[in-house]
Amino acid sequence: MLFNDIIVAPTTPTGGAIAIVRIEGDGAIALCDTLFHPVGSSRPLAEMKGYTMAYGYIMEGTRRIDDVVVSLYRAPHSYTGGDMVEIACHGSAYVVSEIVRLAVEAGARTATAGEFTKRAFLAGKMDLSQAEAVADVIAADSKAALTMADTQLRGAYSAALATLRAELLHLAALLELELDFGEEDVEFANRGELVGLLDKIEGEVVRLKRSFATGNAIKRGVAVAIVGAPNVGKSTLLNHIVGEERAMVSDIAGTTRDTIEESVVIDGVTFRFIDTAGLHTTADRLEAMGIERTHKALSEAQIVVEMFDSVGEDFVNIGEEQKLVRILNKIDLRTATTTLPDGWIAMSAKRGEGVEEFLTALRQMVDTSDVMRGEAVVSNSRHHEALLRAENALQRSREGLNCGLSTDLVAQDVRDVLDAIGTITGEVSSQEILAHVFSKFCIGK
Repeated sequence: MLFNDIIVAPTTPTGGAIAIVRIEGDGAIALCDTLFHPVGSSRPLAEMKGYTMAYGYIMEGTRRIDDVVVSLYRAPHSYTGGDMVEIACHGSAYVVSEIVRLAVEAGARTATAGEFTKRAFLAGKMDLSQAEAVADVIAADSKAALTMADTQLRGAYSAALATLRAELLHLAALLELELDFGEEDVEFANRGELVGLLDKIEGEVVRLKRSFATGNAIKRGVAVAIVGAPNVGKSTLLNHIVGEERAMVSDIAGTTRDTIEESVVIDGVTFRFIDTAGLHTTADRLEAMGIERTHKALSEAQIVVEMFDSVGEDFVNIGEEQKLVRILNKIDLRTATTTLPDGWIAMSAKRGEGVEEFLTALRQMVDTSDVMRGEAVVSNSRHHEALLRAENALQRSREGLNCGLSTDLVAQDVRDVLDAIGTITGEVSSQEILAHVFSKFCIGK
């Protein structure tokens, strides 16, 4: 891919009052001057300073396309680091397409997905983890998700990784120095101190790796599987939470035959509620398929909600990382007060009694304190995989030092750690990694 050519793309969805078309690259300002006709005191864009705006028309010969406001950014003081022009026009899909067409006919090409941000990364305006955070900011649907993405975008995550990498580079340099004097059998690095340093770095890598469970849940929404026997009130609870008749409700057991999912933001965190088919033994093939999907939803949920209409035994076994909430539903039908075991919540999903208590209990199960304090939290599966590789290489390095493994083999394990961490920030990258990262972006960003 060429990075000095001129690219163009709309950066906003059409259909709103205003749309923005972005043109970037060497010659972008001169190209825009062939389309833009300033009005009044406005001058040609080539005569304007960066960070200035001008009002005028986009013209095709004598035909006026639209009244626009143009914002001018000169290299290196732009999002991408290159010359860039943003044209604010009316939000008509036709107007936007005409401006893009005129720019292409004047010598630009349509930008690929994420190409503006990719140019910013290659120009050193941000590292790769920050570039990925741009997409996360755009996709954020809750306060916690936005805070986490913003922390990564502002560089707190990169700074934590840079500190680790700097200490590792010092360690690698000492080991490489020993290799240069291999025949003289000298040690430039105290082995005990090296093991201590590896332990320290591994501790931070493990902390970041463990934060992925919370970070990924916040980014994608905390999965909450609602399970129980048929006709216990699972669908009624879902409908009350989302505020509409999302799931079909009837007195007929087995009405819900497939999982139904809805997302709700509770106190800044998105929860994905999954209504499931009732757990029971059945010969009905369709019901059996629904129950099979219930077990799948159970295995993937961060929180499992068991609903009962009488105090009973658990339906399911949960994993070590999963959390459990037990609900006694239909308390409006009871004539006598029932003493509940610790941790149970009494509810009438039909009337809404106990629902707020239930939602509060869910929110308390998701610890967002690190996120809200602006600490580095891993939410990207690519980063998580890199941290796993780094952890394994760190363990090999430490074990190698402890058992007297040759310096060249220990040094290779340390290099593997450096490579793993470097792939997160982009200090170690390949076209395959970059293509994978930026293919997830929208056109225009």
